[in-house]
Amino acid sequence: MRILPISLLLLSGLAQAADMTAAEQASAKELAQASGCLSCHSLTEKIVGPAYVKVAEKYQADADAVASLAQSIQYGSKGKWGRIPMPAHPSLSPEDIKTLATWVLTVKK
Repeated sequence: MRILPISLLLLSGLAQAADMTAAEQASAKELAQASGCLSCHSLTEKIVGPAYVKVAEKYQADADAVASLAQSIQYGSKGKWGRIPMPAHPSLSPEDIKTLATWVLTVKK
């Protein structure tokens, strides 16, 4: 399992979430679009999965938020937001996973 390497890569991610530049945020949004994330998620409205603004709100006080989100992106999740599971995305690189997880935490209303 690659949980430990991903977790170590993401340890500083929460602090970095607030430090994303506008260009990095735009790049992360493009990555989300290219990866199919925006087929099930929206910034502000629930589609199949929760709106990213709701995800950011849920994890705002969680020091391990980036690692938790990264694990859900990499391996999928079930039961966190209802009955519909989130599929795994094993083909994404650890860097892309970190970028997406960090970006989701920056989404605001």
